[in-house]
Amino acid sequence: MKKVGLTLLVLVLLALVLAPSAAFAQISSYNADFQIVNLSPTNEATIRIAFINQAGTEVAAVDDTIEAGGSNTYSPLPSSVPAGFDGSVVISSNEPVAAISNVKGNGLEYGSSYSSFDGGSNTVSLPLINRNFFGIDTWFNVQNTGTSATTVTVSYSSAPTCNQTATIQPGAAATFEQDPHTCLGDNYNGAATITTDEAGDEVAAVLMQVFSGGLLAYNGFAAGGTEPVIPLVTNNVYGILTGIQIQNQGSTATNVTITYTANSGTGTDCTESASIPAGGAETFSINVFGAGSGNTTSDCTEGEYWIGSAAVTGNSASQPLVGIVNQTNFASGGSSSYGAFDPAAATDTVVMPLLMDAFNIWTGWSVMNVGAATTATCTYGGTSISVDFALGTNEAVDVQNLNGQTGDPAQTLPDNYIGSGTCTASGGGLLLGVVNQANLNAGVIDGTLTYESVNN
Repeated sequence: MKKVGLTLLVLVLLALVLAPSAAFAQISSYNADFQIVNLSPTNEATIRIAFINQAGTEVAAVDDTIEAGGSNTYSPLPSSVPAGFDGSVVISSNEPVAAISNVKGNGLEYGSSYSSFDGGSNTVSLPLINRNFFGIDTWFNVQNTGTSATTVTVSYSSAPTCNQTATIQPGAAATFEQDPHTCLGDNYNGAATITTDEAGDEVAAVLMQVFSGGLLAYNGFAAGGTEPVIPLVTNNVYGILTGIQIQNQGSTATNVTITYTANSGTGTDCTESASIPAGGAETFSINVFGAGSGNTTSDCTEGEYWIGSAAVTGNSASQPLVGIVNQTNFASGGSSSYGAFDPAAATDTVVMPLLMDAFNIWTGWSVMNVGAATTATCTYGGTSISVDFALGTNEAVDVQNLNGQTGDPAQTLPDNYIGSGTCTASGGGLLLGVVNQANLNAGVIDGTLTYESVNN
């Protein structure tokens, strides 16, 4: 995130009103809103929000300010945005800002969440793509983050003749659906790579997974790291299982080992390994903890109650890797997704743009330390609440904001709290984090949403 000058932020806003094809069979309408947080603790941010349709036309713009360290919520979208808007957002600011978007399907029946981008890349990886895979379909939007039109090509792993292309105007987005793309065949479970026609052109992407019981979203990846980390893994806890999809961005196959580190009293440390071909992907966690099958080898215990974190600790060919994490509650319904992290992106401070315990919606968050042993001090915006957590290397803490609890019974959130949160590490600690949102209102089919915290 840029610290000085003009910050440009992009949101591949998914605000579809009518679904055009069978890929949206379970969900007939989509709406999105977003929250912007000012990362400066001292200066007010002056922002401009531009809404751009898929033809590349700016159809609305909003000027606003955000107090130092504060956040603004745009739910519903501003009245100047045309009904049925389908497009993207570009946010400009004189201070560093970050944003998350919450996507709702069929009113409030389904939900998912993703984070903003502060730039794009000429190559973007999508580790998990489905077409009619046990009832799961995917679709994704690609946004042009540059200043001139660009043509993008989507290449699918294990399907070299099924490429798709589109020309995208500056700031605009194009939609790629897998269900009508019959070239992929049925039961497709793979990965995709998006490239631009010019090396200097850059794009960003957000993918949605759709099935009868859930709506999940994750951000596409630019360059990967050799040892990604995953702050939160939950298996066999109230019906929840976690699937981790790791994609090999490199040019040669590599043997990958994931080490699972359990929180105190919530499972046994173990490892899981598999070979991943160049450009391909492999599924971890869900099979060895839950289904007892798959292409990996492991010493993990099937059916064990397990909460903790995970990290890639072996990568035989040192290939760049990216990954997404799907959390699914097979007992009561609800699912969400977030991206694995490159430890090189960790900083001593993480910001969570939206934390809440209001309207029967609450948040839980996890912060992982990938640096030296540290004490992480976590505060809630607009309050004097501060909670300390001791974290060793590759250890994580999980906090639930349900019923006002912050993790310390002596510290409670204000009634109907809606705000942000910040965790800061001391003594060489380096933090990464994710936030889960849970909508417990009646009539909700999938009210679980997850986004990545912002490193500052």
